[in-house]
Amino acid sequence: MKAITFNAFGGPEVLGLTEVPLPVPGPSQIRVQVRAAGVNPIDGKIRSGAMEAIFPTRLPAVLGVDVAGIVDALGDGVTDVVVGDRVVGWADSPAGAYGEFALASTYSKLPDGLEFSAAVALPVAVETATRALNLLRVGAGDTLLIHGASGGVGQLAVQLAADRGATVIGTASEANQDRVRNLGATPTTYGRGLVDRVRALAPNGVDAVLDVAGKDALPASIELRGGTDRIVTIADGAAQQLGVVFTAGPEQRSAADLAAAVDRLVRGELTATVAAAFPFAEAAAAHRLSDGGHAGGKVVLVP
Repeated sequence: MKAITFNAFGGPEVLGLTEVPLPVPGPSQIRVQVRAAGVNPIDGKIRSGAMEAIFPTRLPAVLGVDVAGIVDALGDGVTDVVVGDRVVGWADSPAGAYGEFALASTYSKLPDGLEFSAAVALPVAVETATRALNLLRVGAGDTLLIHGASGGVGQLAVQLAADRGATVIGTASEANQDRVRNLGATPTTYGRGLVDRVRALAPNGVDAVLDVAGKDALPASIELRGGTDRIVTIADGAAQQLGVVFTAGPEQRSAADLAAAVDRLVRGELTATVAAAFPFAEAAAAHRLSDGGHAGGKVVLVP
């Protein structure tokens, strides 16, 4: 089968389509004919080698975790889906999602009316946002600051935090201020003057900070919190030096949480914006958009 691989760490140009063996599903796994694969900011960091200390990568590698498509084959013990079902879920390592076929052991069925590209915005974002909000102990009455509120994870974190009864302030570029407001957060821009802007919006202070952007916002976050307590980042490699929690796992993949998010998306109770979709052959362009940090939603690859 064809897959997007890379043989050396570097920029987006290291990605290319190559032939790789067709993965075989093991016990409790399904093989999915991929119709959409999600691109996450961490994919670019793994590709560049910036995450080697946390996620050692064996080369050549196939990236990607979010996957949506059609069940193609079943491993032993799989009884909840049949060949031909539409599904969305997490691609299992090491096969990855950036290929014509992927393996998955945690997934949810998709209704016929939901597009694969919309559904594939959910798995990583739902799991990551839920894990981070739990680490931050976000609950009713809290004021939560989210850096990167318009991105794939950020937009889900805004909505899930609001569901918990939190007041959310979200940073984004000028172009994405309305998007953040429509998600249910109070928007503000990032960069110089951030501390003063947030203090004006939250005169009683912020109770927690979630950084999903990795744009050097941790020092400002520490200043706003008066310390490192209840600050979590999923994207800033400087976390350890600053004494801030960096969460990269263990992942808590939940088919039930994913199914609930799919249902809410279908009913219009949840927003998951697809910023752009690229064919596999243009994977480098997809990574350039994602690496830039201003996509304004999920970047998707399609075969």
